[in-house]
Amino acid sequence: MKVFDHNVETAKSRYAKLEGDRRPYTDRAEKCAKYTIPMAFPKATDSASTNYETPYQSIGARGVNNLTSKLMLALFPPNAPFFRLALGDDIENALGDDSATKQQWEEALSKLERKITSYMETHQIRTTASEALLQLVIAGNVCVFLPPAEGGMRIYRLNSYVVSRDGIGNVLEIIAKESVAYGALPPEAQSALGESGAVDADRAYDVYTHTYLEGDVYKSYQEIEGAIISGSEQEYPKDKSPWIPLRLKKMDGESYGRSFVDEYLGDLKVLEALSKSVAQVAAVASNILYLVNPNAITRISELSKAKSGDFIRGKIEDIQILQVNKTSDLQITENAIQSIEGRLSYAFLLNSAVQRNAERVTAEEIRYVANELEDTVGSIYSILSQEFQLPLVKRFMIQMTREGAIPDLPQGSKGVEPLIVTGIEALGRGHDLTKLDTFIRYAQVFPEAFQTSVKQGEILRQIATALGIDSSSVVKTDEEVQQEQQQQMQMQMAQQAIPQVAKGAM
Repeated sequence: MKVFDHNVETAKSRYAKLEGDRRPYTDRAEKCAKYTIPMAFPKATDSASTNYETPYQSIGARGVNNLTSKLMLALFPPNAPFFRLALGDDIENALGDDSATKQQWEEALSKLERKITSYMETHQIRTTASEALLQLVIAGNVCVFLPPAEGGMRIYRLNSYVVSRDGIGNVLEIIAKESVAYGALPPEAQSALGESGAVDADRAYDVYTHTYLEGDVYKSYQEIEGAIISGSEQEYPKDKSPWIPLRLKKMDGESYGRSFVDEYLGDLKVLEALSKSVAQVAAVASNILYLVNPNAITRISELSKAKSGDFIRGKIEDIQILQVNKTSDLQITENAIQSIEGRLSYAFLLNSAVQRNAERVTAEEIRYVANELEDTVGSIYSILSQEFQLPLVKRFMIQMTREGAIPDLPQGSKGVEPLIVTGIEALGRGHDLTKLDTFIRYAQVFPEAFQTSVKQGEILRQIATALGIDSSSVVKTDEEVQQEQQQQMQMQMAQQAIPQVAKGAM
C-alpha cells in the first residue's frame, strides 16, 4: 500500500492539506491550556516574549500536574523496568519442561531489562516522557521522536505536526514541521537551499520531516523550500518507527485523540468565571472609603490627625464606612466554587495521597496508583501502555543493538518479544515476586513436603530475578552446592578417621 508519492506532491503542500483536519483539535487544546497551564500549549502566533494571562484559579494546573505525576509513576516506575522480555512461543515449545534452561533464559532476559532501563535513565528519557504526558493530559495529542543516530528523545506539540490514520488507528503518515535558523541548518539543508536559490542568512526556514507507510515499512525524508535534503531518506520497520504519535483518548475514525481536560472543560470555565468574580468583589471590598455627613459637627481634620486614645468632639453617626452588601450572594458563589472544586479534585485524583514523600516508593504504592488510574480515568493507562511504552521499548532495543550494548535478538514467536502489562500486572517481574510469595506461604503449611518436594534453590533464583538482581552473584548453583556437600562429607570422614589412626598408633 502506497499512501504518498513525493514526486507528485511536496511535504509542505501535504502538510497544509492535513492541517485543516487538525484545526479543531488545536483550538480545543488552546482552550484547555487557557484554564490549566497556558504556556503548556501556546498558540501558533506566540513567541518567547508572549505574556500569558494567569488563570484566577489554580486547581486546573494542580490537577494536570498531579495526574501527569501519577501517570509517570505508573508507566515508568523508578528503579524498576516498566516491561518484561518474554520468550516467543516457538522457543517456549522447544524448551518444554526444561526448567533449568528456562531459568537461564529468564536470568538473561532480566539482565537485558535492567540494561534497557539504565539506557533510558542515562539518556534522560524520563524528563521528556513527563513533558509528553503533560501534553497528552491537556491537548490529547503529542508526537514523540527518538533520533536514530543521536539517541535521546524529543516531542512535537500538536500544532507542530499532522498525522493521518486508517479506520482502525494505524498510522499512515506523519509530517513534522520545525522552524530552524539558517545558521543552525545542517550542511545538506544549506546545499538544498542553495540549489533552490532561496538563501537568506537572516531568516528561519521551515523544515518538513515526512514519514509515510509503504508496504510493511515506513519511509522518511526531509524537505526544505520544496527541495528534498540529500541523505535524509530513511526506512524503518512498521512496528519500530522512531516517530510515535500519541493520543490520550482514542476516537474511532479520527486521526487525533481527545484530552482529559477537554472532558471537564465546562467545570473549569465556570470555576474560572466564579473565581474571577470573587477576586474582583474582594478587591472592591478591600478598598476602604469613609462617607462623611456634610452637615456633621465632627471635624475631619482633627479626626485624621488624632492619635490612639485622643478625645475628639463629634458624633459617631457623622461618619460611616462604605460597604459592599453582597455577603449572601458571595456565600452562594463560594458554595458553588467548593462544589466544582470537589468534582475536579476527584477527577484529577487530587484527593489521593497514597504516595509518600520519600526518595523510594514501594511496589505496592505503584501498584495502587496503577489500579487507581485504571479505575478512575478509564482506558488511559491501557492505551498508553500499547501506544507509548511498547513502541518505546522496541525502539530502545534497536538503538542499543546498533550501539552494541545488547546482542541482536530474534523477534516474534521465534525469538524474544517485549511485553507491556497493565492494571494489577503493571509491575512486570514485580508481580512474579508476589506470586512466588503467595506460593511459599501456602507451601509452608506443609513443612515436611516443603523441605522434600520444593526446589528451594530454584525459588531463590526466581526471587532474585523478580527483584532484578543477578542471581548468579547471590545464589549458589547446584554444582556449587554439591561440591560443598562433598567437601563437608570428606571433612567428616577425615575427622572420624583421626581417632582410629591414633588408636592404631598406640
